[in-house]
Amino acid sequence: MVKPFHFARLPRILFGNGMISELASNVKSIGNKVILVTGASSFIKSENAGKLFDDFKKKAIEFKIITINGEPSPEVIDKAVRELYLEKFDIVVGIGGGSVLDSGKAVSAMMFRNESVTEFLEGVGVKEHPGTKIPYIAVPTTSGTGSEATKNAVISKVGENGFKRSLRHDNFVPDIAIVDPGLTLNVPPDLTATCGMDCFTQLTEAFLSNKSNEFTDALAVKGLFHVKESLLRTYSNGEDIDARSGMSFAALTSGISLANAGLGVVHGFASSLGGEFNIPHGLICGSLMAPANEINVKVLRRTKSNPAALKKYAQLGELFLDDKGRNEDYYIDGFIQYLHRISHMLGISGLKQTHLDEKHMELICNNTEIKNNPVKLDAQELMEILHSLP
Repeated sequence: MVKPFHFARLPRILFGNGMISELASNVKSIGNKVILVTGASSFIKSENAGKLFDDFKKKAIEFKIITINGEPSPEVIDKAVRELYLEKFDIVVGIGGGSVLDSGKAVSAMMFRNESVTEFLEGVGVKEHPGTKIPYIAVPTTSGTGSEATKNAVISKVGENGFKRSLRHDNFVPDIAIVDPGLTLNVPPDLTATCGMDCFTQLTEAFLSNKSNEFTDALAVKGLFHVKESLLRTYSNGEDIDARSGMSFAALTSGISLANAGLGVVHGFASSLGGEFNIPHGLICGSLMAPANEINVKVLRRTKSNPAALKKYAQLGELFLDDKGRNEDYYIDGFIQYLHRISHMLGISGLKQTHLDEKHMELICNNTEIKNNPVKLDAQELMEILHSLP
């Protein structure tokens, strides 16, 4: 019997190499005046940007550029909205990595509000956003967060009393997602690795989540297949368009999967660590993926609380090991070993540079949410994960 489930709305998705050429006509179908949210330099200096601006000019589309450097803070979003709200814009377009897409999503959502975005952040603000927004098109240039398919924008404040929280509403799902693997060809190896591990983590945690269902499992497994086939290839040869296409698809499916199944302990730590230290999100995921899943398996075996999750771990091992006819324990242990190997092969540097002491670790563990993790972990087990960090 298929268990009941809810499935979130999706954007209109345009996927394929060269699909960026469809952006101007899709913008024109909505309006003539655009807020273009991009990264500090990577897209703006590219050949694709020149072609896009020519297309805008031909279609008489006016645009104003907002650049985002790093993960968006409340101050960055509030400043952008203050500078733009007196002008009438028809649409927001975000072109960049996950932070840029989240920034565009937040700008789109806050253009009709007089308050700070902080007021509407989960677990931080006290107000509920009504869901009004300017239409939004998301165009990813990395293969990581899957933000092009989700309803939340992650906003960060780093340091004392820091946080990493979401601005969230069903209406904030982008109206259109244009996923062009060709836009990821120039992503450097280190960013390819960390974004890829974020995507890998999202797919794995959604598959193992207590909220997963047959629909999300099917998407997650297909996405994980492309991670297996493509992640190391994109890291070693960034010009491999077939591998880039595989990772673009994996990132898209990771966004859809997490939006409907939720995430686990790695992303719980990514939120608490990301609020305390200025660490790239993908680096946290890549560093924690192996030790966190190793502890999950250890506790699942000891408590025997969720045999279905152990079977899923075995499925993951069978997928990634390409070794048929082995028993369940072989595949489970093999998957954990694979996670350690791939983190090493991708040059994931670990988090030793944060110089975490026991007091910091306790604070981080106390602020780490793991409600969709396949097994309950106590404070000691969460500490064990942090002590296992490379």
